[in-house]
Parts: sequence; C-alpha cells; structure tokens
Amino acid sequence: MPMPPYQVYCYTKGCKHPALYKIAAKWSDGVVSELKTYGLCCEECLPKWFLRGREQRKGCRLIPNETLEVPGIYVLKHGQRDQTLVRRVDLEERIGTTMDTEASA
Repeated sequence: MPMPPYQVYCYTKGCKHPALYKIAAKWSDGVVSELKTYGLCCEECLPKWFLRGREQRKGCRLIPNETLEVPGIYVLKHGQRDQTLVRRVDLEERIGTTMDTEASA
C-alpha cells in the first residue's frame, strides 16, 4: 500500500514528530503476504515501539499455513509500497543490544 500524500505522525500519544519508521512483520496465509504493522514512529520513540512490536508478536496465535515473522524496523518513504521498504537490521540489533544491557544491569 503506498504512503498517503499527507504527513504521517508518530503513534505515540502526545508526540508531534513525523513518523520515520514502520515496525512491522512479514505475514502470510500461504497465498497472500503483506507487512503486519505494529506501529509508526519517530526516531525518538523507535526503541519503545520496536520492543512493543516484539512483545505483541509473542501473543499472536497462527492457524495452519499462516506465518508471521518477528517484527522489524522499516524506513518509511512516501510513495513506496510495503514490499519496497528498506529494513534496518542494524537499528534492530543496536536497540536489542541496548535493551539486553539495560535488563541485565
């Protein structure tokens, strides 16, 4: 689905920053596949939304032939469809490492 022509804002309540990232996971029922969106966020709110998406994924129940990957961080670009969004694995690793370090402290 292409980005709408208007500005999309961070999903965090009270945040007025434009959304730069999409937290999403690849989903398929065996026939159709798409990105399941967990949130849109600005850079400041990214760690919270990324971890929230990972936690929400844990509670998903799948039916036979249905798949749902672990949520990742995708860069939002106006006019681009979900299939062309760039995944930022480097940010995922950095946020995951930071949260692991904080949890063990």
